[in-house]
Amino acid sequence: MPSQNIEKTRARMQLRIQEGQYYEAHQQLRVVSQRYVKAKNYDAAIDILTSGANALFKAGQSASAGDICLLILDVYRTASKKPDQDSKARIIELLSQLPSTEPIRKRFITESIAWTSKFGIYPAGDPFLHHYIGTLLVSEHDYYEAERHLLLGTPASASTLATALFNWYQHDSPHTAALYISRAVFPYLLLGNLRDAHTALKIFTEKLVEKAEKTGLVVQTIEDVKYGTVKVFPSLPGVNFLTLLVLSAAPGGREVWQFLEGHYQTVLREAPWWKEALEQIGESYFDVKIRRQTNILDMMGSLFGGPGPQQQAIGGPGGHDLD
Repeated sequence: MPSQNIEKTRARMQLRIQEGQYYEAHQQLRVVSQRYVKAKNYDAAIDILTSGANALFKAGQSASAGDICLLILDVYRTASKKPDQDSKARIIELLSQLPSTEPIRKRFITESIAWTSKFGIYPAGDPFLHHYIGTLLVSEHDYYEAERHLLLGTPASASTLATALFNWYQHDSPHTAALYISRAVFPYLLLGNLRDAHTALKIFTEKLVEKAEKTGLVVQTIEDVKYGTVKVFPSLPGVNFLTLLVLSAAPGGREVWQFLEGHYQTVLREAPWWKEALEQIGESYFDVKIRRQTNILDMMGSLFGGPGPQQQAIGGPGGHDLD
């Protein structure tokens, strides 16, 4: 259809919204967009729907606008549209306007990731979109939902995740630090992302050190020939365990693995939900064979469901030091 018709349709829709005829505008958007889709003029359908969604958002009609957002994804899928820079930018623009209180937002997020997974090159969804969603959720203090996206995000996501986990940890008891940073370290290692496991742990421990004087946390510095300068927390053996685990993760390190298992028995006994993840990590990084194979996604799900704020944690005062 000629572009002039699109402009006329957009103008009619805008007028109805300005006059408060939200339902009529909503229905017009549905009918007209389907007409463009049947004509395989997908760009026109996306254009008119995007304009309509933005106008409805501006008018405070977030529920109707959210429904139009889902229609845009329908057109994306029908057109087999790839998640390029423009198509992702449109999703981000729309998502930025959806209030956190709008029920349809969660579905829009889920379907947006699913679209990038199906038509993009990343089976788990586009990292840039994951990073944006995760960062948005962190800004709303929804750390639990944010971590799933940040773990599958960009290299910048590791820093955001570590900071979010540290802020989450601030609402819990001082000795629970290992529980929170393990929510980054274990999934990153399970995903084969040793780089971001290093980054997240480094940032989290740096924040522990920054707050040490205020919290009374004892910090020791160890100079090691192999690992360089390592920060140690006598009252946080779980954090020390994770530090050694990440620093020493390399094929053929079975002796290091045996040391970790022996030296940190108390830590591991007090965190039984770590067992499956550690078995998989032991096989992947330390050549320790396990008897059964575990679905990594299921395992990550159990980790995400682990203790959060105000729940019992590991490694209280008097635990083992890293040495």
